[in-house]
Amino acid sequence: MTEATSGPVFPGGTSVSHLRVYDWPAPDAPGGSGSPHFHTASTEAYVTLAGRGRVQTLGPEGFAEHELAPGRIVWFGPGVIHRAVNDGGLEVLVVMSNAGLPEAGDAVLTFPPEVLADPVAYRDAATLPVPSRGADRPSPDRPSPDLLGPDLLSADLDDVDVAGPAEDDPVVAAAARARRNLALVGFRALRVAVERDRAAAFDALYVAAAQLVAPRAAGWREVWTESVGRAVAETDWALAALAPESGADPGAVEAAVVGHLELGRVAVRDAEPGPRRYGMCGRLQVWSTAK
Repeated sequence: MTEATSGPVFPGGTSVSHLRVYDWPAPDAPGGSGSPHFHTASTEAYVTLAGRGRVQTLGPEGFAEHELAPGRIVWFGPGVIHRAVNDGGLEVLVVMSNAGLPEAGDAVLTFPPEVLADPVAYRDAATLPVPSRGADRPSPDRPSPDLLGPDLLSADLDDVDVAGPAEDDPVVAAAARARRNLALVGFRALRVAVERDRAAAFDALYVAAAQLVAPRAAGWREVWTESVGRAVAETDWALAALAPESGADPGAVEAAVVGHLELGRVAVRDAEPGPRRYGMCGRLQVWSTAK
C-alpha cells in the first residue's frame, strides 16, 4: 500500500446516524416504539443522547429489557432482535458496524412467519413509498394491519393522526407505522414461540431471514471490503511498519518505515440535507461516511 485514497476510512469502518425514536403508541409502549428487527451480519450500538427509554432484545439468550438514559451504551450482535421503546424524548446515536451493509439490506423485520416465507410479501410490507410532494392523506391501499385479538396488538395504534405538523410526509409516515405494527405482530408471536421452544423458534426465523437476504448478500463483500476491509488492511500495514523485525534495533527507525503516516488525510461530512428519514426505529439523520 503506497498511495493515499481520497480520505481516511471512518473509524472502524462503521457508520453513524442520529435517531429520534418514533412516538407512535403501542399497547406496552404509550410513548412510542420502533419496529423490532435484527441484522444478519452487523453489530449495532445505541449511544443514548437524550430522553429516556428502553431497548428490548430477544435472542439466543432470551428476552431482556435494557434501560436507555444519557450516558449509557447498549449494543447487540447479529441475530439479536431489538426494539427501541420511547419513554420520553428518546434520542440515540446509532453506531453500526460494516458501514454500507445495513443500507444494502442486512436487516430483517420480525413480520409474521407467512410474510417472512414469501419474498414478494416481505418486500411489499417492508418497502416504504416514495415521498410525495403534496399534502395527500395516507393512501387507503396501505392501511395499518388488523391488530385486534388477544394474541395481537390493540387497534388503538390506529387512533393517532400521523399527518400532523411533525410529519414531513403523511403517506410515508402511515406506511412506516403500518410496517412497525406488522413487525410488532410478528415480534409478539415470536416471543411466545421462543418461550415454547427457543431453539426451534430461532432456527425457523434465521433460516427464513437467510433466504430473504441471500439474493443481495453476494454483493456485500465488495461493500465490506471498501469499509471494514480497508480499515483492517491499513491498520495491518501500520502495525507491520511500526513493529521492528526480530533482532532489529528498535531505535533504528527509518523514514521509509513510517511512510503510512505521511499519507494521513482529513475527511469532513455534513449530515445529509432534507427531512429526517423514516427508519425502522424512528426518524434518522444520516451521514455518508463512504470514501
